[in-house]
Amino acid sequence: MVGAGQLARMTTQAATGLGIGFRVLAASATDSAAQVCAGTVTGDYTSLNDLSAFAAGCDVVTFDHEHVPAPHLAALEQAGRQVRPSAAALRYTQDKLAMRDRLSGLGVPCPRYTPVADEAEVTKAAADWGWPIVLKAVSGGYDGRGVWMCQTPAEAAAVLAHPVRVFAEEHVGFDTELAALVARSPHGQAAAYPVVQTVQRGGVCHEVLAPAPGLPAGRAVQAQRIALELTAELGVTGLLAVEFFSTSGGLLVNELAMRPHNSGHWTIEGARTSQFEQHLRAVLDLPLGDPRATAPCVAMTNVFGGTDPGVYARYTHVMAADPAVKLHLYGKSVRPGRKIGHVTALGDDMPGARERAIRAATYLATGKEPPEASEAPAREAMR
Repeated sequence: MVGAGQLARMTTQAATGLGIGFRVLAASATDSAAQVCAGTVTGDYTSLNDLSAFAAGCDVVTFDHEHVPAPHLAALEQAGRQVRPSAAALRYTQDKLAMRDRLSGLGVPCPRYTPVADEAEVTKAAADWGWPIVLKAVSGGYDGRGVWMCQTPAEAAAVLAHPVRVFAEEHVGFDTELAALVARSPHGQAAAYPVVQTVQRGGVCHEVLAPAPGLPAGRAVQAQRIALELTAELGVTGLLAVEFFSTSGGLLVNELAMRPHNSGHWTIEGARTSQFEQHLRAVLDLPLGDPRATAPCVAMTNVFGGTDPGVYARYTHVMAADPAVKLHLYGKSVRPGRKIGHVTALGDDMPGARERAIRAATYLATGKEPPEASEAPAREAMR
């Protein structure tokens, strides 16, 4: 796996259970996965020499991010390396304008969009769609980075002043944000996880609720069908996460990711096969695992660093307060806003599971209870 962040760290654990020899290409020995993976190789993923040397010792090369230069991916394939997902598929996560063009050509519902090069073209789009206008970086954006909500021409001009290629997209009024996670193997076997609701703040995922509360069965099936059809149409091998806006008029595809995804962290405890094991099964062309949930409701909450670095000192308090909550920390130093871990709670009802996950994540990050926390979830977990 090229990249050694938290996704590679959690994939390492899945590989160990499967008995798979697993290596990561890490920028540093302090990277999240490098701390736990015996097969760590340090190198630069932007260097073709480093990539080629790393790939030479692997049966299959896969990724925990989308930032490997496309020409390097093509060169690996030309050298006979198994790259999964392929360079052709990864293009649609590396180039968001190409993704929009491809999906529109397939008839997949997406927000309206248009390439823009100057303020006049943004203003023209706003005349058709209204303000605000969303400007998105064609490449390189993630976790809210590379996305700008522009309320006025002046704000758009400020974005366009940066040397970043962007396109314009209509601002979509949506009810909820959803994610459909599916997997596909080289010979075409596919599996779909329950559709989840993601709770975003500032373009960053804070919570994942599985299955999505109150989602009509027909809309859930539609989201899974779109995701499964895209794995085939785009030639994806491995995991594909499709993020949706759920609106009064239907579903709109927002983003794609071809790797393990934050919307699937709940599957470690909450599904019969975790997304990390499933990704390995898929890229190695092994039979896929059962994606069904292990509990009626699963809530995952991300843990973000704050001003207090004492997260690890609070480990025991969270475990004692709710022994059924599962904690995952990524071995990262604490700094404000940095994603340093997640917690997962399983339960029979979503409000209860969600409260327990939020409570644990909040206490880990701040040492304080969230305002609405009560003792009930902890007492229930102890029964």
